[in-house]
This record gives sequence, structure tokens and C-alpha cells, in this order.
Amino acid sequence: MVLSPKDIAPFIDHTLLKPAATVRELDDLCSQAVRFGFYGVCVNPSLISLASWKLKDEAPLPISVVGFPLGAMLPGVKAHETAQVIERGAQEIDMVLNLGYFKGGDDALVLKDVQAVVNAADGFPVKVILETALLSDEEIVRACKICVDGGAKFVKTSTGFGPGGATVEAVALMRKTVGPDIGVKASGGISTYNDALSMIEAGANRIGASASIAIVSA
Repeated sequence: MVLSPKDIAPFIDHTLLKPAATVRELDDLCSQAVRFGFYGVCVNPSLISLASWKLKDEAPLPISVVGFPLGAMLPGVKAHETAQVIERGAQEIDMVLNLGYFKGGDDALVLKDVQAVVNAADGFPVKVILETALLSDEEIVRACKICVDGGAKFVKTSTGFGPGGATVEAVALMRKTVGPDIGVKASGGISTYNDALSMIEAGANRIGASASIAIVSA
């Protein structure tokens, strides 16, 4: 059965991650998430307290990013940021992989980085953003395996700030690598119903988008 636009709403993390995001925009984001039935709202750490308060009696989850958008922070800094946003009501964490460690071949440091965030998240799910546009297929597979070993519950394609966004090919490879029990989140450049549907068909079970309303209103 092909999913209708409205069927896609529960897959979507309604996203507001631009640097100049305002409280008024956050208000709109939360109201839209409730109205359209999105899975969650994904915001920068400075807005997570308000997002959590706005959604306290509603279904959408408050979600925060950590180490965003570069991923180059020290593991202890990411862990501290994670603890801070969990304390302020975040119920999922989207962290950015340390690409410098990864590209340098120091998988042990990458694993430590992921584990530090997972531990600080205190049982709440952690998604790791790989920035797949910067990785070869072999690197995507390697990164996925590190994330799973580190306790992540999801692997995620992109920040939306890198050189490219989600692709069907990357999502399919990620799903093949992590198997059925780990989530795959497609994000970056997903702006239409057909974009979202193609990612779900490729294996994504979560979509990150700022064009969420256009996707479900097609």
C-alpha cells in the first residue's frame, strides 16, 4: 500500500535549526506539529526548554541537536550538552559524528564520542548524523557500524548544512547495514511528498524536514 501524504506525518521530525530561529517561529513549529500529527519537533539547544513546555501535553516529542552542525566538539562537551538538553526536556538527541576523527581513521575516538552522548542521554534515543554527502559507500557502512556499537538507536543522513542532503542510495545502504532494529533518519533536502516517500521506500523510518507541511499537504 502506498502511503498518502497524511500517512507520512507520523514519520516526520518537524525541524527548525537555522541559526536565527526565533521564539515566535518555535511557537509556530510546535503548533504545526500538533495540528498535522508530526512525530516530533527538532530544534537547537537554546530552544529546547520552550519546545518541551509547549509540547508537554501533546503527542509530538521535543528533540534537540548536539554538537551541531560540525560535530567537531570534544566528546566531553557533547556529553555535557546532551545532559543539559535532557534536563530541559529533550526526549531524543540528534548528534553529529566527529568527521575529523572518522576521516582520520580513529574509529576508537569516534566510538568514544558516540558512547559519551549515549551515556549522557540517560536512556533517551540518540541519532547519529553521518553527513553522508562527505562519505564513500565504504565509509557509510563503517560509520553505521560504529554508531550501532556505540549504542545509537538511529543513524541519520545529514545536517542540512553540508554539501548535500539525503539520497535514496545512502538511505538504502544505511538500512542494509544496520538491519531492521536500528532506525534510519533521512534528512537534508527533503521538500516534497515524493521525496519523503522515496526515502521511506528506501528504508527510512524517520524523516527530518522543515518543509513538512508541504510534504503532507501534497
